Amino acid sequence: MSATGWIRDRFAGPAPGAAAGATGTWPRTALTLPFIGMALVVVLDYFTDAAVTVEPALTAVPALAAVVSRRTWYPLVIGACTEAAAFLMAFRNDVLGESVHSATVFAIVLVAAIGWVSATLRLRQERLLADAQLVASIARRVLLRPVPDRVGTVRAAVHYAAAAAHARIGGDLYEVVNTRHGVRAVVGDVRGKGLGAVETAAAVLGAFREAAHQEAALDKVAGWLADSLDRALHENDHPGVEEEFVTLVLIGVGHDGTAEIVNCGHPAPLLLRGAEAARPLELAETVPPLGVLDPADVRPPVHRVPLLPGDRVLLFTDGVIEARDRSGAFYPLAERLPGCAHGGPVDVLRRLHEDVVRHVGRQLGDDAAMLLLQYEPPPAAGRPELAAAEPLDPARPLTPPVPSVPPLPLVPQQNGHLSRQ
Repeated sequence: MSATGWIRDRFAGPAPGAAAGATGTWPRTALTLPFIGMALVVVLDYFTDAAVTVEPALTAVPALAAVVSRRTWYPLVIGACTEAAAFLMAFRNDVLGESVHSATVFAIVLVAAIGWVSATLRLRQERLLADAQLVASIARRVLLRPVPDRVGTVRAAVHYAAAAAHARIGGDLYEVVNTRHGVRAVVGDVRGKGLGAVETAAAVLGAFREAAHQEAALDKVAGWLADSLDRALHENDHPGVEEEFVTLVLIGVGHDGTAEIVNCGHPAPLLLRGAEAARPLELAETVPPLGVLDPADVRPPVHRVPLLPGDRVLLFTDGVIEARDRSGAFYPLAERLPGCAHGGPVDVLRRLHEDVVRHVGRQLGDDAAMLLLQYEPPPAAGRPELAAAEPLDPARPLTPPVPSVPPLPLVPQQNGHLSRQ
């Protein structure tokens, strides 16, 4: 640190100016408010009977300076100017020797000193908050990595809103990876808040990033996550750890466009195809959230549905569908999604979030995460045989496709005929 910086920090407090992450900063035009207030008091005193003095009203001027300025020296400067105005008013009214003038002078000095202290403390708190937000942002980039626009055969976008005003990480989790088995994604929600929820989310995401590449079957990925979560919950020692669990949904988009879905107690994803209504991908069978059953008992079924180029699958947490307006009505995500589904995935999620905020009318009361996957295979990887596929029947449950069995090769027998071996 330079000598100038050392002197500034010792006598003037933290460096003035906009601090990263600081909130509630007044515009520069607000710095004129103390002078305007001072001028109003002087004018009022000028047009008031000399028997009545408004000089004590000047004590509010340095207090106003401490509110509108982020510079610690500003209340002291305004205090000095206010003292000058008080002496001029007292001289004009011939009350220099009166107790009201002495009390006003003392009050101005006291308020200016208090304003300097409060401004210094406020700036230091803002600096600490900015440092904490920076650390949280770095931790979020490590834990919840940015999702690229293109991942294998899909375009992807994510939108995450933490319930806390200054939070950057909550209990929701998401990830998209491109593996040799296709594109795989997860969206989940950890029960609970605070550092314990972050630790649990980190354990689940770390296990997913490894299992998604190693396991060919999506149900095996869920089993891997259940085992890692069980181990993490036993290692973490914080209040309520025995009641923690994670709801999540896994989805894999194969190279042929077949989507595989595994649901562990999570809200069903929504499928949006063309101009059709958004269809919840309700599965015929699900399993409880991870952490409820023993990891050896987690054997979720894998359901499959074919995707057409342009199909969109929205995965989300309950913070979206449980957002209530002032009358208590939940946000109708399936109804509102088609109206927001124009443009790219990023634009769709931005409109959805804005619509949720308008529906609630205030800050969301829970963490809300949305992940949108749009199937757009390269032209060489497209499937023309699905171009005329019939729309999905909402009444028909998703079932795994029956694999076709290749014919057995023809081999010659000793009697000269051909038979299948």
